[in-house]
Amino acid sequence: MTGQVRTVDGRVAGRRGQATRQKLLDCLSEMLSSSPYRDVKVIDVARKAGTSPATFYQYFPDVEGAVLEIAEEMAKEGAGLTDLVAGRSWVGRAGAQTAEQLVDGFLDFWRKNDAILRVVDLGAAEGDKRFYKIRMKILNSVTNSLTETVKDLQAKGKVDKDVSPAAMAGSLVAMLAAVASHQKGFTTWGVKQTELRPNLAQLVHLGITGKKPAK
Repeated sequence: MTGQVRTVDGRVAGRRGQATRQKLLDCLSEMLSSSPYRDVKVIDVARKAGTSPATFYQYFPDVEGAVLEIAEEMAKEGAGLTDLVAGRSWVGRAGAQTAEQLVDGFLDFWRKNDAILRVVDLGAAEGDKRFYKIRMKILNSVTNSLTETVKDLQAKGKVDKDVSPAAMAGSLVAMLAAVASHQKGFTTWGVKQTELRPNLAQLVHLGITGKKPAK
């Protein structure tokens, strides 16, 4: 975390205060992994961090405010997902690798941040604009890059002009997000991770290029 860290009343937190604040966030993240979001209380987070509710309220207005802090940091990390697409080749075997790396990176990011992403999805679904903006910030990092990819392929005559770049890119990213949030559910259908990823990569490649990936 960079820049000055301030308390709720506007004071700049010292090194010890910053450490306490980060510990509260770390404990909250851990609790979200094992408890429903609505069940997490300030007193429980403070107790887990070895401090008091009063200290918690020095840094955050409530649990939701702290969750938004965690989500914002995650969204900054999620912006790096654009590197999985920007400037990559979609031609031949290189295109197949690009699709595979995009799927791997996207699914791994979702799995790593599963707990906080569930809260973000819940808040966005309930119409909370703060959570919706965070969700879109993550998805846009890939959608915008894929949109430019389709436009570039169209300009080179490799993709049909009738394809809407934004619609195709948005549809593929929405599919990736849905699959990523349902990874555990695939096992109930008898689908292994080793089967899921290559098949998902094939769909992504087909959507972007209109062709099956080269072997």
